[in-house]
Amino acid sequence: MERNIDELIAEIERRVRLFREGLDESAQAYEIAELLESVREESHGRFLELLKSLPEDLKADVLSELSKSAQEEALEAIDAKELAEIIEEMDTDDAADIVQQIEEMDESKAEEVLHEIDEEESRVLRELISYDENEAGAYMQTELFKANIDETVGDSVKRLKEMKNKEGLDNAYHVFVVDGTDRFQGMLPLEDLVLHGPNEIYRNILENEGALTVAVHPTDPIDKVIELAGNYNMNVIPVVDDFGMLLGRITADDIYDLMEKQATDQIYGMAGVQEESEESDSLLEAGKSRAIWLGINLLTAIAASLVIGMFDQTIQSIVALAVLMPIVASMGGNAGTQSLTVTVRQLALGDIDPTEAKRVITKEVILSLGNGLLYALVMGAIAWAWFDMPMLGVVIALSMVINLLAAGFFGATIPLVLKGLGIDPAVGSTVLLTTVTDVVGFFSFLGLASLILL
Repeated sequence: MERNIDELIAEIERRVRLFREGLDESAQAYEIAELLESVREESHGRFLELLKSLPEDLKADVLSELSKSAQEEALEAIDAKELAEIIEEMDTDDAADIVQQIEEMDESKAEEVLHEIDEEESRVLRELISYDENEAGAYMQTELFKANIDETVGDSVKRLKEMKNKEGLDNAYHVFVVDGTDRFQGMLPLEDLVLHGPNEIYRNILENEGALTVAVHPTDPIDKVIELAGNYNMNVIPVVDDFGMLLGRITADDIYDLMEKQATDQIYGMAGVQEESEESDSLLEAGKSRAIWLGINLLTAIAASLVIGMFDQTIQSIVALAVLMPIVASMGGNAGTQSLTVTVRQLALGDIDPTEAKRVITKEVILSLGNGLLYALVMGAIAWAWFDMPMLGVVIALSMVINLLAAGFFGATIPLVLKGLGIDPAVGSTVLLTTVTDVVGFFSFLGLASLILL
């Protein structure tokens, strides 16, 4: 049941009280953000008024949880000085995202915000926003718990307690071990420290039991972050520079967001739409994005129609061809989509790369050929019985084999070629594949019909 604005405000006030009492703070921030989104649908003014009235530390958490459009509205309404106070309450990765967003909206305001922030934190944020959104450094958080390799477990845990109390360190589930020059030596789960006495030295733990040393560089693509997280079951990934010095970490929330974003980009890309446009409040933006791809699809459909036009006399002579044409095109399109989807997904997960093109293409061609032969026999028999024309059954059977063979080949080849060219294989692959399967399907079917039946 929908609640009116007064009920929403009362619930927000209740959750603010719970937050102040320290009850499940992260959950309260998320719930308050959801409630504020509902208030925003009713009144933008009340939304901003309520957001501004929140305590600074809660306001920072809530702002991070809001949708992008709500964030933009809030960032426009809040002055630079107050934004600086909010940002100083955030973890560096979230703070960098907000500063980046402000910069995209108003560069002078972003500069003013950075000027208001503590000098050291401002330097860190400038470095983080300098990375491209597709680089690991853009998602790096500099707050972490590290210990020197010659430090005892007891001393480091004591220091962790102080950091939690004074600095509010969040999500500290690992200790990052470094040497005297701050070079990363390995990462240990905090739960493992329970097994060691307070006087045990980290060097001995690493020598006797080892530690995970997997890390990324700040300029590595985010695909590598996702790949490492999946391959090593990591919920936090260290970030090091070219000399192996520890710079920060990428935390679980960002890793999950990156995985979700990658999957969303693939789904949207294969449908010919853009995430930014679809999440925008502007119908014009969403419509423009879709219209571009629909226009491209129209051109490819015209190409397929031109092929059909080449055989208009054949179709007039044998009307049954018009009935069966969609079957050939549909089977080819679906078979190609299967190959395309599998290849794009495996490329995204890092299970294959363009150097393995021969293996991938061979596998898809064999699968498509097998299915082509199976359904060629089925459809050939159906066409024979349906129209009482044995040779029509032969024509559609041969055409189906040819089209499914082409579908498997191009379904695997198109994304591999696009990946090799540095183009996202999820974007545009479907349109190209549809063109191929339609043209090959219609040309082979009608061409064979002209040769065999006339």
